Amino acid sequence: MKLTLLVAGLLFAASAIADDRPVADMDLILELKQYCADVATEDGTGGLSLDAFLLVCVNDELDSEGYQPITKLP
Repeated sequence: MKLTLLVAGLLFAASAIADDRPVADMDLILELKQYCADVATEDGTGGLSLDAFLLVCVNDELDSEGYQPITKLP
């Protein structure tokens, strides 16, 4: 069991370090932020703060388009 957890942890760490997806440019991030703000206005934030919702939403969209996630919004 410990070996399984160790291997899983190492794989997760390696995948986080070796992210070879491209970094999105600022224009795309701002476009996705506006899209996500519109979604929040229309559908709500599901109990998250607006900033938290926007970060999750933008990262979901970036992931679906093959880009690396961001850690904070511009």
